[in-house]
Amino acid sequence: MVQKAKILLVDDRPENLLALEAILSALDQTLVRASSGEEALKALLTDDFAVILLDVQMPGMDGFETAAHIKRRERTRDIPIIFLTAINHGPHHTFRGYAAGAVDYISKPFDPWVLRAKVSVFVELYMKNCQLREQASLLRLQLEGNDKAEAGEVKEPAGLLAELSARLAAVEEQAEALSKQLGDESTDAAAVATAAHLERKLTGLRRALDALEPGAPGSQTAVN
Repeated sequence: MVQKAKILLVDDRPENLLALEAILSALDQTLVRASSGEEALKALLTDDFAVILLDVQMPGMDGFETAAHIKRRERTRDIPIIFLTAINHGPHHTFRGYAAGAVDYISKPFDPWVLRAKVSVFVELYMKNCQLREQASLLRLQLEGNDKAEAGEVKEPAGLLAELSARLAAVEEQAEALSKQLGDESTDAAAVATAAHLERKLTGLRRALDALEPGAPGSQTAVN
């Protein structure tokens, strides 16, 4: 069963949160509300999120300040942030949003189809990264099993290597299709860069897995 990704919606106006939920419900992911920057930071302490939709104009801690706190935390610094704003003060205001760590900056009223498409890209990248971490975990188990087998402690788990290779192949195929889709649609540079990083991680994992094949030189390869 595939676990759903969580999307954090941050806005001080309930009607705006309701509108975002209506737009993003079609993605069939878990939508989490936060009515302030402080509430958003609390949610980020315990849950992992694929992307954050963050309103700029909020009383107390505004979107820029909230984003700064998010980017200072090691746990949350890599979560993509899409700023939503009802005002436009020109290039300086937009630059401040990107300087705060946003991957995108959308002015209200926004096109629901565009917003949903942008969010879906980051959700898909998040899911691929989750799959990649799972494959890396299985690979570590395989390496540990090999070490123990060589020491005469346990027998190497039968079929684990073949299962891991098949799972990795499926992720590689999906990642390749996603990268092609991003390239064809000329999507945001941040999403393209994230996809490229994912492919590099997959390449490293594949090399490590190939090194475990019978007859391969060396028994371990680092996964970057």
